[in-house]
Amino acid sequence: MKRVTQNRRQFLQTTGALSAGLFVSGLPARASASPNEKLNLAIIGCGHKGWHNVTQLTHENIAVLCDIDANLLGKAAETHSQARQYRDYRDMLDKEAQHVDAVVVSTADHSHAPATIRALDLKKPVYCEKPLTHTVAEARAIAEKAEEQGVATQMGTQIHASDNYRRVVELLQSKVIGDVTEVYHWCNKGWSEGRYVAWDKPIPAHVDWDLFLGPAKKRPYSPNVHPSNWRRFWDFGMGTFGDMGCHIMDLSFWGLELTHPTRVKANGPEVHPDGCPTWCQAEYDFPAVEGRPALKLYWSDGGKHHDVVANTNDANGKPLSKWGIGVLYVGTKGMLAANYSQRQLLPGDKFADVKPPEETIPASVGHWVEWTNAIKNGTPTTCPFRYSGRLTETVLLGPVAFRTGKELMWDAATLKATNAPEASQFVHKDYRSGWEVQT
Repeated sequence: MKRVTQNRRQFLQTTGALSAGLFVSGLPARASASPNEKLNLAIIGCGHKGWHNVTQLTHENIAVLCDIDANLLGKAAETHSQARQYRDYRDMLDKEAQHVDAVVVSTADHSHAPATIRALDLKKPVYCEKPLTHTVAEARAIAEKAEEQGVATQMGTQIHASDNYRRVVELLQSKVIGDVTEVYHWCNKGWSEGRYVAWDKPIPAHVDWDLFLGPAKKRPYSPNVHPSNWRRFWDFGMGTFGDMGCHIMDLSFWGLELTHPTRVKANGPEVHPDGCPTWCQAEYDFPAVEGRPALKLYWSDGGKHHDVVANTNDANGKPLSKWGIGVLYVGTKGMLAANYSQRQLLPGDKFADVKPPEETIPASVGHWVEWTNAIKNGTPTTCPFRYSGRLTETVLLGPVAFRTGKELMWDAATLKATNAPEASQFVHKDYRSGWEVQT
């Protein structure tokens, strides 16, 4: 890995961040080619979440817009009329490499890695939506490439910047509930049952279907995929698990300092070759490390719940399963339930007189600003690819286990299920020519 030299100001910034429990970039400040100290940003994916990202980055210069959908591209250009426009991000990166400072990737999941790796190859800092990639192997490749290139990165897990998540992490790390031995994550919504619908009319003129497919295998246009339902299909997303796993399991990866599981199994309805399941449950084993015993991590979605969640009430007597999303930590001294906006120590009467630990993790300057500051000043981001890559690997192992239909004994060093070589087809994938990612 390339050695990075720090001046005294950068050293103080990064060592201070370490003591606060943040992830350190260790990057030198980057000179911007933009006027007035603003970064020239290239936006890949302008609709829906992509547009939300644009609205959060208007403190910089939106220099380039790219989208396979001419309608979404045109709508974004109404607000950013000075931005140059492209349909193919490969073409855009080739032509704009000397003119942009950083890249934002908000495509469908299957294009995250191909777009991101090309930006990283150009040594461009990248903000990429969650999940970081479409496969486990891609997550490893992207994280390693980012470290090799020494650029500022951030995955779009915006809730990571919330004060509530910080307070939960402090509760976990101060061991108010003792040592955590089990942790349950759930999400009641569902992206499921993707089925390709035959289409005997011309492809809508505003959609470049071939560019949407990108690295995915060639197939006829289907009207029920773009722009809103691609998550329901294995070719483009990973259902609810892929959509929400990084948001919800992020809290455990941060608070419990998790790295890689050693065993994964999952269950759900019969596997369909095209579409993601209506529900899925998964179980992971994480080994003991210094300061933390071995633990089991659970996931459930689509309205299914593990018994502990279904049979535990919150402080108001409401079943935790009625929370739309949530995390329940089971410790040797009690339990801690949390979601995006609240946290509760359970049972409530046992912890009624417990004072919260000292607030040691400083407030975020904002999830997007963390990234732009990191580019300009070398200050830390909290979801760099070396962290969010591990998180994404673990999340995506759930669908791998589900689709394989086996309990997987996982060797993270080699990215292999030692007892199930057939899992490799889901850990890696084939790419159409011109869209490859080396994994």
